[in-house]
Amino acid sequence: MSVFIIAEAGVNHNGSYELACGLVDAAKEAGADCIKFQTFKAEKLVSHNAKKAEYQKKTTGDTSQQEMLKKLELSYEQFISLKEYCEKVGIRFLSTPFDFDSINFLNSMDMPFWKIPSGEITNYPYLVALAKTGKPIVMSTGMCEMYEIEAAIDVLREHGAEDIKLLHCNTEYPTPFEDVNLRAMKTMAETFHVEVGYSDHTKGIEVPIAAVAMGATIIEKHFTLDRNMEGPDHKASLEPQELAEMVRGIRHIESALGTGIKAPSCSERKNIEVARKSIVASKYIQPGEVFSEDNLTVKRPGTGINPMRWNEVVGRRANREYDEDELIEL
Repeated sequence: MSVFIIAEAGVNHNGSYELACGLVDAAKEAGADCIKFQTFKAEKLVSHNAKKAEYQKKTTGDTSQQEMLKKLELSYEQFISLKEYCEKVGIRFLSTPFDFDSINFLNSMDMPFWKIPSGEITNYPYLVALAKTGKPIVMSTGMCEMYEIEAAIDVLREHGAEDIKLLHCNTEYPTPFEDVNLRAMKTMAETFHVEVGYSDHTKGIEVPIAAVAMGATIIEKHFTLDRNMEGPDHKASLEPQELAEMVRGIRHIESALGTGIKAPSCSERKNIEVARKSIVASKYIQPGEVFSEDNLTVKRPGTGINPMRWNEVVGRRANREYDEDELIEL
């Protein structure tokens, strides 16, 4: 199964439907499997006095978190149109709900699975509501201790969720490389016996590609049409060409991972005779002369007797004369 690549548009449409459509086009052109947005009503998501994260303060100024998010809303009607546009373009539509009205709305849109963000992993009623739909769930685990992940999985399973996948994640935008801790993917896979992937907030494309080499089956990455736009997530997002490079890199790595069976590949079999060696005469050998380390050596090509049969050849008598460099026969 191919790595599933989610191009995270999030709120990088800045509240503009036209910009959201441009993000759909860019995600499709880059080769992503899916484009994901965020569906919410600001007043249902945050209280009026909720503070912003430090990275949000740097990119959006002194407004409150609620004021910031209000500018980044799209209407339900626009999401319906966006899904239709995704179907027209040929890319899967996905959106993460952040309140119960949005859960009910998105559930009516026949999305393939739910994507739970890191911030909701301790939201019991939210987890219950998603689990009761019976849809597959992909859950990010940023900021989590292992016991919190376990508790969330228990809640989901208790209320009907059977297909659960986890994404390792660090919620700092951008994430310092030394804080990524990709090995945590293996820890989660071994502990919870589920498929794991990686939701990336680092700069560049190296880390998500490395995650694929380490076994990630899902990759999620923020992208934007222009990193210089105003908004909370643009600075830590890829631009379209970078997204395309990441997708290509992931496809190359998943192809390179192979089957795990160690054997000559189809492309290299032709090199065996060229690169390996055979037992040959190191000098002229008369008929009946005993083969020895004095009159034998090993040279290319590998079309004769395998040198691993050296002890089988030494001590025998030549069945004919051999010129120097001629392949020995038995």
